[in-house]
Parts: sequence; structure tokens; C-alpha cells
Amino acid sequence: MNEAPLGLLSSILVVLILLSGFFSSSETGMMSLNRYRLKHLRKQNHRGARRASKLLDRPDRLIGLILIGNNAVNILASAIATVIAIRLWGDAGIAIATICLTLVILVFAEITPKTIAALYPERIAFPASVILLPLMKAMYPVVWLVNGVTNGLLRLLGVDAGAAKEEHVSSEELRTIVTEAGALIPPRHRGMLLNILDLEEVSVDDVMVPRNDVYGIDLDDSDDEILRCLQASTHTRLPVWRDDINNIVGVLHLRNLSRVIDKHGLDRGALEREMDEPYFIPESTPLHTQLLHFQKNKLRLAIVVDEYGEVMGIVALEDILEEIVGEFTSRMGDTGDSIFAQRDGSYIIAGNANLRDVNKALDWDLPTDGPKTLSGLILEYLESFPAGNACLAIAGYRLEILELQGNVVQSVLASPAAAKGKARR
Repeated sequence: MNEAPLGLLSSILVVLILLSGFFSSSETGMMSLNRYRLKHLRKQNHRGARRASKLLDRPDRLIGLILIGNNAVNILASAIATVIAIRLWGDAGIAIATICLTLVILVFAEITPKTIAALYPERIAFPASVILLPLMKAMYPVVWLVNGVTNGLLRLLGVDAGAAKEEHVSSEELRTIVTEAGALIPPRHRGMLLNILDLEEVSVDDVMVPRNDVYGIDLDDSDDEILRCLQASTHTRLPVWRDDINNIVGVLHLRNLSRVIDKHGLDRGALEREMDEPYFIPESTPLHTQLLHFQKNKLRLAIVVDEYGEVMGIVALEDILEEIVGEFTSRMGDTGDSIFAQRDGSYIIAGNANLRDVNKALDWDLPTDGPKTLSGLILEYLESFPAGNACLAIAGYRLEILELQGNVVQSVLASPAAAKGKARR
């Protein structure tokens, strides 16, 4: 080497620096690959993805191969740079070669290639796999020996480098992936995916129609009253009870209406024959579970009961589907009939409005872990029934009772308040 021409040594040094940059960029590119996109491309028979997957099956061997190659070329480059520097500057060349080569390797063989690889991992990793895969086979004995030593040290530290690790994504991580997908997923589809994830956190009592708002048939009413109820109905299925809603005896589908009404009027016997058996569910049933139950039992309407068997309300298949795709039917309790915007930016909200519907419609964050309606929330915070109109702040929102009938808040003037936190009375 000492007798080789300077031009040849310089050319070799440049090649070694380029090789060092190749190994550095390969390491960063391989480790920066998106594992889920890699699986997708592999299923699409992408050649680069298949090669990269083979290398990443044993990351310890891949890292060993890259580091062996990188250290080998860096040591050889250091030796050649020292020879060149000594020829040009004598003994002072050793220090000069150390400083200059360190700067060159840092800039051109480490920082720059690694930055590019981190920004464009697929563009670096897939072409690099063309070289790394056969190089792995050629240098397998050396890689195996080095990895044998390092894996032995790792085992002493309680780490098993050869253990296969299944990659799992939690619901919160998946939520972040969907949210950050940007233009890759249209906003409406992104919202639907997030709503599906929310089903696990929501129970039927969050979306049910409360018992006070249930529209149905009371068999103790007169024939004329029942006929008026049937004619005025905007629903396809009506619960039927005797005397009290807690005594629901069936569900009538209005497609059978022609069998219930004849030329003489209402046929009560036919009405009871055409009713389906009521389907009862507990109020704490998660929405995703109830959706599966509806599908399994081929049903579309359920009666929600509490732990004592008291009817709390009803929930329909459409109520759950609307939690995923958004409102697509007009029904009682729709937020359009319960929230009215005012010119000053405040809102008049019906007391029976569902808190989750209010939060969705106004992008608010009223607490939903307790009462389900705005009236219930206010009364819980007041801890009593107010003698007249009252104003309070809950979770940063100013709520003023406009109308109170009996023990129920009928309407509220609501607006975001400056103060957050504890309710003020």
C-alpha cells in the first residue's frame, strides 16, 4: 500500500466512503420501513418488499451484516487516508487524516445518507436489498459467528434476539393512524372508521330513545286512539304495552297494518296476532355487542331494561348504524329539533337532548360518564330541584335554565364559558 500511486489510493478511498454511505443508509432505510405497508406490498408481490421482508425476519443478522460491512470499509478507509496523509505531510499527516476523515465520514457516509434514508426508506431499502440479500448468503458464516457472540451476551441480559414478535396495534394507536391518514382516507370514511372504534366505549343506554319519548301503542286505549297512533307514526316498528310501558307485550311492524285494520276498523285480535315477541336487553350492553346480537337474531328493535327489569327505553338497529355513518333518518329526538343557534353564539337546547348528540353537533365536551341528557346533567350538578331559573357552569360551559316543568328541565340557554372545571351555582 505504501508503494501504490496516490491517485489509486485516493480512488479507493472515495469508493470506500461511498460504500460506508451505502451501509449507513441501508441500515436506516431498513429499520425505518413501515411494517404494515411492507406486509401490504408483500401481498401485492412487490419484489423489493419480499427481499426486505426476508432480511427483516432476523433483524439481528441484518444489523450484524451491515455493521460488519460498515466497520470494515471505515477501518480500511482510515488506513488508506493515513497512508495518503503521511506521504503528503509526514508525521503530522496522522492527525490531519484523523480530523479530515472523521468530518468526511460524518457528513458524506453517516448524516447525509441516513437522513435521506429516514425520509425515503422505501427508495433506499428496496434497491439496497438487491445487494444485501446475496451478501448475507456470502458472509453468513461471519455473520453467524458475530451474532452468536452478541446473542450470547444478550441472553445474559435477559433478551432473546431470535424470539419472533407479533406486532399488534391497540385501538388508540389505530385511531391515531386513521386520524393522521390525511388525504389517503376521505374525511367521511375516516369519520366512519373512528365511529366504529368508538362502539366499544358506548353502551345502548347512550343512544337509546328514553322511555318518556318512546312512541308506541297502549292496548288500554280506545280503538280510535290506537288508530290515530298508527296513522301518525313515523316509525316502522312500534312497541305495544298494556297499561304501562313496563308491561310491553310485543312489537308491531307497520307492514302488517293491512291485517290489523279492516272495513270495520281496528281488529284487536289481529293486532295481537301480528305482534312479534319483545326483545329485551340490559342497558349496559356495548353497542358493538348489540350490533352483533341484532345480526345474529335477525332483529331491528330492542327494549332496554335496567337491573330491576324496568324499561329504560328502546334502541333500534338504525340508532347503532347512525353512530357509524351519521344521521340518515328523521326520528324523534333528532338534534335538529332540540338545538337552536342564537345570534350571539349561544344555543337554546331542549332539556331532553342527549349529551352525546349535543357534543357531536356542537363539537363540545360536556361530561357523558353520568346522566345521558342535559336535564339530568344539570340536576345532578345542582344536587336538588331549583325553585326557579338557575345558571351554572359545567366543564367550561355556561348553562342557564330557561324553563322548568315539575322535576324536568325543559330548555337551557348554553354557551362556552371562560372558566373551566368545577360547576358554579
